[in-house]
Amino acid sequence: MNTEKEFPLAPSICYLNHAAVGPWPLRTHHRITAFTKENLTYGAQFYPQWIEIENSLREQCKTLLNADSSDDIALVKNTSEAISMVAHGLSWHNGDNVVIPANEFPSNRIVWESLAKYGVEVRQVDTRSTDDPEQALIDQFDTNTRLLSVSSVQYDTGLRLDLTRLGDHCKQNNVLYCVDAIQSLGVVALDVNEIQADFVMADGHKWLLAPEGLAIFYSRPAAREQLTLHEYGWHMVEKLYDFDSPTWSIAASARRFECGSPNMLGIHALDASLSIFNDMGMPSISRNIFNNTSYLIDILNNIEGINVLTPQEQSRHAGIVTFRLLHNDPQAVYEKLMKRGVICALRGGGIRFSPHFYTTTDVLDRAIDILKEALK
Repeated sequence: MNTEKEFPLAPSICYLNHAAVGPWPLRTHHRITAFTKENLTYGAQFYPQWIEIENSLREQCKTLLNADSSDDIALVKNTSEAISMVAHGLSWHNGDNVVIPANEFPSNRIVWESLAKYGVEVRQVDTRSTDDPEQALIDQFDTNTRLLSVSSVQYDTGLRLDLTRLGDHCKQNNVLYCVDAIQSLGVVALDVNEIQADFVMADGHKWLLAPEGLAIFYSRPAAREQLTLHEYGWHMVEKLYDFDSPTWSIAASARRFECGSPNMLGIHALDASLSIFNDMGMPSISRNIFNNTSYLIDILNNIEGINVLTPQEQSRHAGIVTFRLLHNDPQAVYEKLMKRGVICALRGGGIRFSPHFYTTTDVLDRAIDILKEALK
């Protein structure tokens, strides 16, 4: 793959913000352009072909997650919606508790805190000040623990959790297991069967390099049967397109979570973007990302006044490298970086760089040189 052609970013920028919003590949731009032209010229004449693209996307998602069936994949608006479907679909009892890491992105905190009206306790566990974050989470389990919800990779420090170990413990203790995979899907391989997840969700607009507004929501069949639905419509029934039938039933598949008309524009775009991961393969993509993060970590470790917050062991990080400034105002340095075209983020009290597989060493070197100048 000619990555320079596939990602024709402006030469004036160093794009290191894939953990926030990723740029679209050229193939996705072409797909969206063709789709909009088709709508302009023919309207919905080719809707049957659109459905084929939707089915293609579900199959790609199945492969990406190593799910048993594409029937386990729902296409929803975003990660927050998917987590909300889980949180407010379960039947709770006063005294139940949910365990989550502290310092989670609000999607994986606010939703669970909203269950306080049912008497549900949210146990937030410090995973930063321990060498064994999984054990810290497990230690908070008791007989009233109904669910563990974690981000596969923490959005601020970039800490990557051992999802398989956590899944094993949940399975042994009959605790539901929910994984927000938005910061790892598209970075490292994720096997929903290996980690024994009940629910996995991730937007497409970060590492999957697609537009905002469409997310992947995996649910294990037995787990989704535990969720009460709160949204109903024509698209979530078993007999799809049977509009005249006076009776209906909820779809057995994960399509039950899609109450109305699909986001066809987003579906075309995500289908195009995911084809990159099929073409290159996750091992190759992961290798490139880890080469980039290791390169950044090694250089940052040797710059005076910088403390790298991201765990440096490869098994403990993914695509995020966050560093704290010991002698400079991070807001001021961040503004200088952005002004000079280093697209990054302020997170966790520091500055976050997040390169992708196609990011070149030249881009990383240029970003580091601008950072050094900003620290003066």
